[in-house]
Amino acid sequence: MLGQMMPTQLTITAIMRHALRHHGDREIVSVVADAPLFRTTYRDVFRRASMLAHALADAGVSAGERVATLAWNDHRHLEIYYASSCAGMVLHTLNPRLFPEQIAWIVNHAEDRCLFVDPAILPLAEALAPRLPSVRHWIVLTDTANMPDTPLPGAVSYEAFIEGRAADYDWPDLHEDTACSICYTSGTTGDPKGVVYSHRSTVLHAMAACMADVMGLTQRDTVLPVVPMFHANAWGVPYAAPMVGAKLVMPGPKLADGEFLHRLMESEKVTLSLGVPTIWMALLQYLEAAGKTLTSLQRTIVGGAACPPAIMQAFRDRHGVATHHAWGMTETSPLGTFNSLKQGMDALPEPDQDDIRARQGRGIFGVELKIVGDDGAELPWDGKAFGTLKVRGPWVCSGYFRLDAGTSHDTEGWFDTGDVANIDPDGYIQITDRTKDVIKSGGEWISSIELENTAVAHADVAEAAVIGVAHERWTERPLLLIVPKPGKTVDGEGLRRWFRGKVADWWIPDDVLVVDELPHTATGKLNKLALREAYADHKLPGSDPS
Repeated sequence: MLGQMMPTQLTITAIMRHALRHHGDREIVSVVADAPLFRTTYRDVFRRASMLAHALADAGVSAGERVATLAWNDHRHLEIYYASSCAGMVLHTLNPRLFPEQIAWIVNHAEDRCLFVDPAILPLAEALAPRLPSVRHWIVLTDTANMPDTPLPGAVSYEAFIEGRAADYDWPDLHEDTACSICYTSGTTGDPKGVVYSHRSTVLHAMAACMADVMGLTQRDTVLPVVPMFHANAWGVPYAAPMVGAKLVMPGPKLADGEFLHRLMESEKVTLSLGVPTIWMALLQYLEAAGKTLTSLQRTIVGGAACPPAIMQAFRDRHGVATHHAWGMTETSPLGTFNSLKQGMDALPEPDQDDIRARQGRGIFGVELKIVGDDGAELPWDGKAFGTLKVRGPWVCSGYFRLDAGTSHDTEGWFDTGDVANIDPDGYIQITDRTKDVIKSGGEWISSIELENTAVAHADVAEAAVIGVAHERWTERPLLLIVPKPGKTVDGEGLRRWFRGKVADWWIPDDVLVVDELPHTATGKLNKLALREAYADHKLPGSDPS
């Protein structure tokens, strides 16, 4: 017996139509080069998305073809999100922080047909253009008055591209399994891999993000996504915010400027913001140095890398802001887990609550989790056993674009995340490392993430990274590299003493190096591969010098 419900398709077009009818006047504020604080509404953004859809069709871009962007967080980028996907094309956001060779490889692999580029990123696009034969149209994200001179073939300004087009569009009735966007992973080894999202997966992901125990977005929120729109579609915010009618504040390219972010948060009364730990480090350092505080912000969501507990405590104790850990990856759209306290946990002593909040959270509805050992057998949720984290669900990838089936998925469809984790009896996961980053000392594993969090908890440490280096007896031992806070001096031996009583004695790093800065990947994560290469020959104190 089948149910008798309407087979309505879950599409991004439905989000757009809902936002137009119910939240059309809700504001979107953007920082762009040609208008430092541009104000618009959902109604105007979707009206212009219709104009853009007409322009793309007139330019010969067909359904299923890829529409690429090299752009920051602003209203024009949001228009491209909806115009391309709702017209049946496939949005392809490119990360301008990748090496040019990687970007060229990705564009050619995806066979992008047109490329929208921010004026600030124009030199990169101009250098890449001769190597991108599939790109037929170049559109610069500005108006005609501010259109720069460029050798890009046939380049036009965005405003000229959509000028004169009809402000309504006959959006096609798409099947919910139609591809809507593609994002490429940015791993430090091997070629990037394309993850193709569907309309259905994107809508379900946005609905899950809005649940009360996840992001809990409402129409009363003002949301500042500091996570770039080229990082797994800004963690789904461009879809979740219009779904509920939250005000959107788009910071443009100024994603790591603590002073600017504070000013924007205060002027626009931001209640919720999302970003990676390095963003929040910069903001908190500015606030501390300037003697400023946050008056409207209620919640921050941290993902992309493990969040040091010191960040959570600083937000709470100095600014009254709750911090929620989340975990995910490009392959999970990206939300996989979210950290919110369960019933009764808010009555626990504060240190116990902090221990829970430091974990990456529980699986949200729609995402199944498990950890397995080296033999593939599932491990218990006891908070002690740790193994490879596997996931599956309706917004988890089933494969990669134009790649044959590999080892990323098992025969039951579980995706191997490459993370090592444990799960406690309440379902909270703790990512202890990436499989490739875990330190194997004398047959036992040491979590580099836990050591880094312990180091950053020191009052004089701004950032820390831990890698394993060769040891003649123990195979590998931890090396700690730290960046001191401005004006502070850190003694290596003193820092090693700091670890005593906080981690097992045999986990304490064998050596501490003070450096001016640490390398990061294009997504803001610590570049452990670069560090391992740079310190491959490092001799630990007491090791064999030969």
